[in-house]
Amino acid sequence: MNLFDIIGPVMIGPSSSHTAGAVRIGLVARKLLCERPVKAEIGLHGSFAMTGAGHGTDRAIVAGLLGIQQDDARIPQSLELAKKAGLEIEIHAVHIPNAHPNSTRLKLTGEHGRKLEMTASSLGGGRILVSSIDGITANFSGNENTLIVHANHDRPGCVAMVTSLLGQHDINIANMQLYRHSKGGNAVMILECDNKIPQDLIDQLSKIERFPKVTYLNKE
Repeated sequence: MNLFDIIGPVMIGPSSSHTAGAVRIGLVARKLLCERPVKAEIGLHGSFAMTGAGHGTDRAIVAGLLGIQQDDARIPQSLELAKKAGLEIEIHAVHIPNAHPNSTRLKLTGEHGRKLEMTASSLGGGRILVSSIDGITANFSGNENTLIVHANHDRPGCVAMVTSLLGQHDINIANMQLYRHSKGGNAVMILECDNKIPQDLIDQLSKIERFPKVTYLNKE
């Protein structure tokens, strides 16, 4: 636990979980999309759906998708700003089985056609947890430099290829998670790293046929 877990983040209120955390979810989703979003379907679950309107959760998520930070006074005007920016928005209630009460499922389309589906929860104090990426289980906070590599077949050698390239770029792995739909099926590697993820590494991984999608985010 650190000081921010006690006093909360510097933010535009009213709630660290329903507002600041929601902005954070939008910001992380924008980074993972890797391009400007032009369409966003926002599904609100649990407490986000029931009390989100009063806390401005919908506007907070949209603000994050626009790249607006948690302490920016423009958060309450984010829906109007989205319209000016050409971001098409659909907001509705959803039920996400076994999800934290403060959860959302985002389906995004970027200006160059890139797509992202992400489920995330706001845990309080502005902290978040991403629990699903493109339909595959995940478990990361977005607070670290994070590399996400999708494999179209779970087979020997995939992990070694990724870790070898990270080693060549002198990038140290702090935490690694592996998930898959089924044996031999689609899989995903999530690697939290001590160093920033360089674009040339992303370009190298993207050229490998067995990795149909490579996503990343770097800390500010």
